[in-house]
Amino acid sequence: MPTISFTGLLIVAAVAFLAPLLLGLSPLRRLPAVVLEILGGIIIGPSVLGWVRVDLPISILSLLGLAFLLFLAGLEVELERLRGRLLTYVALAFLLSLGLALLAGYALYAAGQVVSPLLIAIILVATALGIVVPILKDAGESETGFGQLVIAGAMFAEFGSIILLSLFFSREATSTGAKLVLLGGFVLVAIMCVFVVLRVERSPRLAAVLVRLQDTTAQIRVRGAFVLLVAFAALSEVLGLETILGAFIAGVVLRQIDGDRMLTHPHFRQKLEAIGFGVFIPVFFVSSGIQFDLKALLASTDTILRVPLFLLALLLIRGVPALLYRPLVGSQRSIIAGLLQATSLSFIVAASQIGLDLGLLTRANVAALIAAGLLSVIFFPIVALTLLRQRAPELHAV
Repeated sequence: MPTISFTGLLIVAAVAFLAPLLLGLSPLRRLPAVVLEILGGIIIGPSVLGWVRVDLPISILSLLGLAFLLFLAGLEVELERLRGRLLTYVALAFLLSLGLALLAGYALYAAGQVVSPLLIAIILVATALGIVVPILKDAGESETGFGQLVIAGAMFAEFGSIILLSLFFSREATSTGAKLVLLGGFVLVAIMCVFVVLRVERSPRLAAVLVRLQDTTAQIRVRGAFVLLVAFAALSEVLGLETILGAFIAGVVLRQIDGDRMLTHPHFRQKLEAIGFGVFIPVFFVSSGIQFDLKALLASTDTILRVPLFLLALLLIRGVPALLYRPLVGSQRSIIAGLLQATSLSFIVAASQIGLDLGLLTRANVAALIAAGLLSVIFFPIVALTLLRQRAPELHAV
């Protein structure tokens, strides 16, 4: 058995602990901790101090962190919200975003800046659902018509970008048509899983056992959620789809089968978030910082200039389509929605790594994309919250 050292993991865990603590002690507490986690990883990694490299323990926990990140993002997807007029608006906005992203991707390709315009387009069309939802909750807007609109738009973008990435850029060499068939089968399996579990949960005896074991050392619901996460990740891998799709769908499925959570197990979601955000997800972001190639970013002026270029692309691609929301929430709040929708990081990190593994992204472009994502998380929410405090009234209920 190879020798395994936990020294690197200890430093990563210390960075993950200190990041939110320092934010809580500073006036920058509204800044998402993920920013400091990635910056901390850059500092301790080969790019600066060289204290840590991604070894086996860090790699395993980082992989689980990515899975939990997408799993918890799937838990935020409320399919019941995506209907009627709201669905129409967010779908049109996403299609417009995708069109603008394709234009930007092919423009960058024509300028010789990128290798795969479609991959760049998919990366730029996503929204950081896991960052936007807490921002709206902290602002007291998550349950308003405006908040529901922004969350729905972020959900649609997250779902759409993950599906597109799995269809066109899975690591398995399979045709897009075959992947589409496999994706359809995957969705059918998810629907069948929801149906079967809902039928099984109707058993009074089983329901009573679940309630009895949920807060004991068995933690039966948490174990069941973990089985669901691993099962869908494994299934997506077997089908040649991206495992991040499986993790995301697992969260969506759990959301559908966990309808009575506030009645019989109100702390279940908190337990999952404690595991994800308390243990695994910070390791993913810190390790992403460790793998960040700062030298590639600073190697040339051309690469550095791509950072504001990608940041502007995020703002235009996800921000401009939010103007379609004006009939629902007014001009000022549509601008705020655009800023929040342009906030993206977690998907950029995950998709950039896939592009790097496939040879479709250079290290310089990966570094520039992640840097642009970091800046979007730092600046766009701050501007959006500043405008939101002006309390522009909503025109209509969504």
